[in-house]
Amino acid sequence: MCELLGISSARATQPRELLRSFAARGGESADNPDGWGLATLADGGFHITKEPQPAAHSTRFRALCEETRSALILAHVRKANPPTARVLANTHPFSRACCGREWVFAHNGRLDDTGDLQESPAHLCTPGGDTDSEHAFCLVLERIAAVFAPTASGDAGWFDALAQVAETLASHGRFNFLMSDGTHLIAYGHDRLHALEGAEALAGDTPGPTVVIATEPLTASPAWSAFAPGELRVYRSGSPFMRFLTHPRAPRTALAE
Repeated sequence: MCELLGISSARATQPRELLRSFAARGGESADNPDGWGLATLADGGFHITKEPQPAAHSTRFRALCEETRSALILAHVRKANPPTARVLANTHPFSRACCGREWVFAHNGRLDDTGDLQESPAHLCTPGGDTDSEHAFCLVLERIAAVFAPTASGDAGWFDALAQVAETLASHGRFNFLMSDGTHLIAYGHDRLHALEGAEALAGDTPGPTVVIATEPLTASPAWSAFAPGELRVYRSGSPFMRFLTHPRAPRTALAE
């Protein structure tokens, strides 16, 4: 099944070794051969590079491992489950403009029978591909947009709406995701996500407060910690910002990995 990588830090960092380890998860050290994507924040917006081929064999990804420098990074290697076409439109991360912000999203897991969750025809976000992941992203944005109202302090209650829709979607299968609005790194660990915080996060670099989120630990450090089932964490400039613990019900049918 797909794997995720997210990095948030107080200032731009160059995580070469982490990106190299993650690239290997795309068809070499793990069976995720169906595409890769890398989103980095620069000059107030996201730059996204994607290819519908194994990251482990990608010349472009190897180059990005050396070139990438950013304070906010979100990456994905894809295992198509259920099988969908290995094309760019189905490759994560996905991006959309919503509520005056640019959002990026990547998913690990599988969702079934979510059609009944769309309360009205979607006007904000229409999927460009045919993955369950992108459909979930559109639903998440619809729910956020329904309550989004930034205040003078910068944010309002949309995090609560996000936690609620994450719980709902997780009740339809397996739903681990990373998401960002250009300021926050949002991580939801339904059943498989790990975090590495502080000085251990980026060996050889000292970017200040830093967190690395990954599906599976990417280094040998014993400081990696697993998310609690149903835990949603929000980081800002590498520091914890908010935390929610959701309680998704078991899906109606067990989903094979």
